[in-house]
Amino acid sequence: MTTELSKTFDPADIEQRWYAHWEENGLFRPERPDAEPFTIVNPPPNVTGSLHIGHALDNTLQDVVIRYERLRGKDALWVVGTDHAGIATQMVVERQMEAKQDKRTNYSREDFVDKVWEWKEESGGTITRQLRRLGCSMDWSREQFTMDEHFSNAVLKTFVDLYNDGLIYRDKRLVNWDPKLKTAISDLEVETTDVKGSFWHFKYPLEDGVTTSEGKDHLVVATTRPETMLADMAVAVHPDDERFKSVVGKHIVLPITGRRVPIVADEHADPELGSGCVKITPGHDFNDFDVGKRAGFKPADMLNMLDGEANVCQTADGLVPDEFIGLHRFKRDGVDGARELVVARMKVQGYLIPHIAKTKKGEEQELDAEPRTIATPFGDRGGVVIEPWLTDQWYVDAEKLAKAPIEAVKDGTIEIVPKSWEKTFFNWMENIQPWCVSRQLWWGHRIPAWYDAEGKAYVAMTEEEAQAQAGDGVALARDEDVLDTWFSSALWPFATLGWPDKTDLLEKHYPNDLLISGFDILFFWDARMMMQGIHLTGKAPWPRLYLHGLVRAADGAKMSKSKGNVVDPLGLIDQYGADALRFFMSAMESQGRDIKMDERRVEGYRNFATKLWNATRFCQSNGIGASTSIAAPTATQAVNKWIIGEVVETKNALEQAMADLRFDAAANTIYHFVWDRFCDWYIELIKGNFDEETKAVAGWALDQILVMLHPFMPFITEELWSKQGDRADYPLITAKWPDPQAEPSWEASEEIEWVIGFIKELRSARAELDVPASAKTEILVMNDIYFDGLKVQQGERYDLIDRFRTHGPAIARMTRSDVVQIIMTGTAFELATGKVLDRTEYSSDKKKGFTMVVGTATYHIPLEGVIDFGAARSRLEKSLEASIKEAKSLEGRLGNANFVERAKPEAVEKARADHAHHTAEIERLKAALTRLG
Repeated sequence: MTTELSKTFDPADIEQRWYAHWEENGLFRPERPDAEPFTIVNPPPNVTGSLHIGHALDNTLQDVVIRYERLRGKDALWVVGTDHAGIATQMVVERQMEAKQDKRTNYSREDFVDKVWEWKEESGGTITRQLRRLGCSMDWSREQFTMDEHFSNAVLKTFVDLYNDGLIYRDKRLVNWDPKLKTAISDLEVETTDVKGSFWHFKYPLEDGVTTSEGKDHLVVATTRPETMLADMAVAVHPDDERFKSVVGKHIVLPITGRRVPIVADEHADPELGSGCVKITPGHDFNDFDVGKRAGFKPADMLNMLDGEANVCQTADGLVPDEFIGLHRFKRDGVDGARELVVARMKVQGYLIPHIAKTKKGEEQELDAEPRTIATPFGDRGGVVIEPWLTDQWYVDAEKLAKAPIEAVKDGTIEIVPKSWEKTFFNWMENIQPWCVSRQLWWGHRIPAWYDAEGKAYVAMTEEEAQAQAGDGVALARDEDVLDTWFSSALWPFATLGWPDKTDLLEKHYPNDLLISGFDILFFWDARMMMQGIHLTGKAPWPRLYLHGLVRAADGAKMSKSKGNVVDPLGLIDQYGADALRFFMSAMESQGRDIKMDERRVEGYRNFATKLWNATRFCQSNGIGASTSIAAPTATQAVNKWIIGEVVETKNALEQAMADLRFDAAANTIYHFVWDRFCDWYIELIKGNFDEETKAVAGWALDQILVMLHPFMPFITEELWSKQGDRADYPLITAKWPDPQAEPSWEASEEIEWVIGFIKELRSARAELDVPASAKTEILVMNDIYFDGLKVQQGERYDLIDRFRTHGPAIARMTRSDVVQIIMTGTAFELATGKVLDRTEYSSDKKKGFTMVVGTATYHIPLEGVIDFGAARSRLEKSLEASIKEAKSLEGRLGNANFVERAKPEAVEKARADHAHHTAEIERLKAALTRLG
């Protein structure tokens, strides 16, 4: 028994109610112990996070997959949880303390960590609540947190095992150092921004008696970071640069510090760039670090000139002048820093080479430096310039761990979708650098290493085990650092299932079946899960990795708060409903391409939901309720056979799209079936003919729509499913995937497609000629075919009369046009009465109107007294002239190389679209004029 729907579709009215029902009844993971498993894990969002548009895309795609597999009867598990987010969470808590004139260092480490736990329990669930609003059907009963006790034990065991396997070690290397947060950060947490800066040129004097082949007693170096010269250790030239071969192996005596440094040959120096000479500061530049190692400097001997807050400190050789000690690297709060003082001293000593620039009037002027826009790395959270800094850190031997994932992708054990990402994956993995996993924080997994007085490390799960390694009486101090959060999240696919214990859950659901991830964390998370998963479990974490693009602003720009173009997904849900936003994300997700935000399309999918709602209300008003079978009902009428065939073909196409992870194809397949086939055609064709067969077929077809659409639009489909009939303990979320047990009927399909084609052609012709919508017109079927009883033959049997008898009422209703006569050679047949007319009775003389051809038949529609033929022709000719003119103009613009190469891509794209539109209009308008004769 159906329950009457309200007149208007209101997403807010149903979303919270249905989500609570699903979660409270355990429907996100129904009891299916013997079912085939299907498992995905969500990229755990930061516990500090809130839902942004990227989360909305990522989680929508995952929910589409998990709901689809659940409907197919799988034991579908979507593992959910949050990441402890070391830096982000510590920052949140410290900011709250600052607001109260308090700070972390007022507390012991243990007390501060307790405060973080308090914050997590009180405020750390924002994003999980927001994921529920999106409709994510995660197994909340098993929600994970990367600092949970069982997960923490897995993290510590991994560190100890990798250390014992020789894959974790301590080393002195350069890291991305955030002077504000006073910790190393990962590449992912570095944002490069173009800023206005300067490019200084300095003379570096050669030691006494040494000159270049050109007789100069100095080399010229250029730098954007002059303060780093306080820790310079060499000058590099290219080994093939003839200008400097004579001085390779000689020395420079640095101004300010007086440090004697060698001139080395290294291909890092580009002879075509600047002077061809490069200052080398291995302790403060990643490229220079590599040059320094090639030149024979050990990392332990590389000079460091800055402390953890980026203030100048004394170098190991003691050559930095006292006046620099304690200065910040940059000017700050109006006080000159090391940079400004270095430039001033170089200028006073005559080593600064001024830059000659021209004013707007063309006059020359001397500047201390050449103005330049410089790509500068900033910490995404600290907000200050990152300093490459030489420190002792813990590293994972990523090169060795990368070998197995590389082979897994090469031999097909892991498939990357889209395949175009494989090249990037191999390039990065085959050139991978050691992975710095230590962070100078208090919140996180503390590194399980203890040191004796000499600095020797003892790595163990517990202090007792470390003490046993060191021996009785040896005083030990634990490492103060914590592990990078990517280290712990790399265990997500299996530690969430109980690893390292051999649990039933782990046995059944690992490896997972699929990972859906943004391409931007391919190396920071996805690749590391491959490394850890294969090394620790012997199995790849999943057989398929799907990488989606970014959601960009409408103009294609990357979203950022500074640009003010960030879109709030919760605001879109408030305005249009979660279903509309989810469908937009799915329909726009095309492999290998970013998504351009388009609120109008979100609104359009809200309209799509409303259309389905109204179609269901129409069905209810005509006695069409829930189906009573999975299999398609028996059908004898062509229109019912046709819609059953359409369901079968839609199901097959949707399944193929999901198998290929073509979310756009899947969404658009069900969209076009619902809107075009079911709502616009099937419902219209069956109006006025609601016999028992049609009701059964219509109810069944609507049920199949609700099931197939459910993964994309779960809320509206569940609501409609529940209102269409009594389905005790049979909610849509756990319904059965369609199994029509039928084949499409070619004859029925051909017949209904003919009807649809006829109606479309007639509607189009009436619209072209401005026939008033209310005007009824006649249709004369003008064809040179032979009449034999009530059958018409033309080569093969073509029962035109029966078609018009069957579908004439629908054609008349949908086009305001009645078929009145079918005219053949020598005779005619009057459709309404069945009377065969003799030659004096039928309307063989065509009245003024228009003709059209559908299939093999020609049709004439008289329009005398309905339209003004002269005005119609004049309007069409003017429109044709305008389109020809516009198409020609656009053709000229697109043929101009300057426009195509220099204009904004969206402008070129629009010009091409407009040209295609007007070209099509020209053909349409010419055809319309031909119709008028």
